[in-house]
Amino acid sequence: MTGQSRRTFLTYLVAAPTLAVATRAGADALVPQPAHAVIPTLPAPADLIDLGDLFILAGAPTAGLLLLTVEADGTIRFRLPREEVGQGLTTAVAMLVAEELDSPLDRVRVELDDARPELLFNQLTGSSNSIRSLYDPVRRCAATARARLVAAAAARWNLAPSRLTTANGTVRAPDGRSAPYGEFAEAAADPALIVLGATPKPAAEHALVGRPTSRVDARAMVTGRQQYTLDLDVPGAKPCVVRRPPTLGGTVVSVANAAAVRAMPGVLHVVTVPTGVAVVAETFGQALDARAALRVTWGPGPADHLSDDVIRAKLRAATPPLLVPPLLTPHVDAEFDFAFVSHAPLETNCAVADVRADRAEIWSGLKSPIVARQTIAAELGLPVGKVTVHVVQAGGSFGRRLFFDGALEAARVSKACGRPVRLMWTRVDDTRHGRMRPATHHRIRATYALGEVLSFEHRVAAAETDFRHGLGEIVTATAAHLPLGIGNATLAQTLFLTTVKSPYHFGLTTQALTEVPTGIPTGSWRSVYSANTRGAEEIVVDELAARLGQDPYRFRRTFLKTAAQRAVLERAAAEGDWGRTMPAGCAQGIAFHEEYKSRTACLVEIDARDRERVRVTKAVIAVDVGLPVNPRGLEAQMAGGLIDAISTTLRAGLHIDKGLPMEGSYSQFHWARQQDTPREVRVIVMPATGDEPGGAGELGVPAAVGAIANAYARATGTKPRSFPLDFDVDFTPYPR
Repeated sequence: MTGQSRRTFLTYLVAAPTLAVATRAGADALVPQPAHAVIPTLPAPADLIDLGDLFILAGAPTAGLLLLTVEADGTIRFRLPREEVGQGLTTAVAMLVAEELDSPLDRVRVELDDARPELLFNQLTGSSNSIRSLYDPVRRCAATARARLVAAAAARWNLAPSRLTTANGTVRAPDGRSAPYGEFAEAAADPALIVLGATPKPAAEHALVGRPTSRVDARAMVTGRQQYTLDLDVPGAKPCVVRRPPTLGGTVVSVANAAAVRAMPGVLHVVTVPTGVAVVAETFGQALDARAALRVTWGPGPADHLSDDVIRAKLRAATPPLLVPPLLTPHVDAEFDFAFVSHAPLETNCAVADVRADRAEIWSGLKSPIVARQTIAAELGLPVGKVTVHVVQAGGSFGRRLFFDGALEAARVSKACGRPVRLMWTRVDDTRHGRMRPATHHRIRATYALGEVLSFEHRVAAAETDFRHGLGEIVTATAAHLPLGIGNATLAQTLFLTTVKSPYHFGLTTQALTEVPTGIPTGSWRSVYSANTRGAEEIVVDELAARLGQDPYRFRRTFLKTAAQRAVLERAAAEGDWGRTMPAGCAQGIAFHEEYKSRTACLVEIDARDRERVRVTKAVIAVDVGLPVNPRGLEAQMAGGLIDAISTTLRAGLHIDKGLPMEGSYSQFHWARQQDTPREVRVIVMPATGDEPGGAGELGVPAAVGAIANAYARATGTKPRSFPLDFDVDFTPYPR
């Protein structure tokens, strides 16, 4: 935007001497905008639309409602309407603000915003969309602040704003005069100040954005100063734990010894809530002891009759038949099973709640705080305006904190006992009763002839994914903009079709999803549908290459659709020394994935000589996200996706036994340990290939799943079909 009017951005004095910049709502929405400032429209071809596009479209009307202040001491504060869960978002946003304001990064403070209902669809963190959706609005907001500071300096020095420059948090005049931003904060907040325009820098002029940068919160995390939900000092909040049912979704029928438990040392309250029996005590130790002493009679849950074999049979039966009959055409058929998987964030589900008769205040790590606030208000019988929801930085999510069940549960307990509570889910609670990635069954058929792939069909049956956290509303609000074939699909199918796409010229390509209700609590898990679906497809790509007598890397390179895709694949193969000779029982695997306007290729080496301890020994990942904001953060995202893929491909999954996961801790849910990680991991960030960033948070899992499975197949001479590969019950389950 080259000429921002004073009506487009409202600058006002919040508390002198402070400059506060915010986008104005209301009348400004009616101001005609230049052609390049209109609400974005979606490209027509279905294969060009992704879920991130829907997020950006839905959030466009409120995209500029951002809050930035410059204080008298030069500190810059930005209120981020998203959640930080370890993905490095606060660092990337701080970089964008510092870049546009020509400020040292250490002067920028990014603070998580409370739930703001006026943002509508623009405060949900997910689908690798935060940087994509915030990139322009954050830069424009910061550029406006810079323009106002320059205008204030020009007025004081009686110079034209065009003669002034900014650097290192100061405004500078051609005669050598300079002053820090803080000196102009009060004058810059004057609504009468005339500002001619504010234009974000072109990417070619970036000095900070695009440079590898360490996390702004790293020191606080490693020294223990970073505050998470249970670290908050909320006056009067007492520890709380919940005794949960022996099966998923079970209900409380009666508590035989509630009075005796209330008499135990330190116990303050024993209350029944829809999810179980809550104990509030002076210490967590006392609360846990009291919880263990409860004698509860439980009612059944909706999934009590389900175990792994029953679920697998249901999914197989629900998988639609393949449409293309093989007849006399050569073909590859394959079927795959993927188990349920826990999100397993390091910080378990937790919340602090202070519910009074006329108001409520909640603190928790929340990725959908607007829906959380609305739901909690309705549950408590309070007007939404009487409920304050604070978003707290969380220790991991991977999709788990899209749901706010901990915050809702804490609010219920606080209301029932009439005091603030500090709710903690134990690790067993989190593993057994948390949300999980749905189990899936896949049926794939690819036909080929004369060196060409003629058709590629993929049918997926999945345990139903729960999207009641705001994402469904976003898709519904933008459904009219979807092309025929997507716009008339169900919610889950729309999400599937806008995230899962084949990057290959494989003739007639069809991908379809069928969901099976199970009563098991599910949720979006990192990469949602793509991790399993594209992972399975990449296995079949290897098998197609073998049928056609071609090298897996060269086969992919031949059939990829674009030069950008091939560049990433070529870089991974070259840097990973594809095709090198390896000992028997060891092998390389390679795979490709494209999603959220980004693309990646992963090459791994695996050592399967000891079938009891298969290990990925090396990984080389090439990634192209268009314009990388923080390459160091991008490297971390891709490494994290690799570890997720190693875990869920080799050993980590949940066994469902009569309506409850058997796993109850990290010792049983076999997530990759340090000893399981590759000795060598290289992430190559491709040079910027555009003016805008693509998504990265979920990008790294699918290609790594395919590469690991393909390496395993080559090392062992087998065809992997069920994941995780090593899925024995090698532990004694905790009591129900």
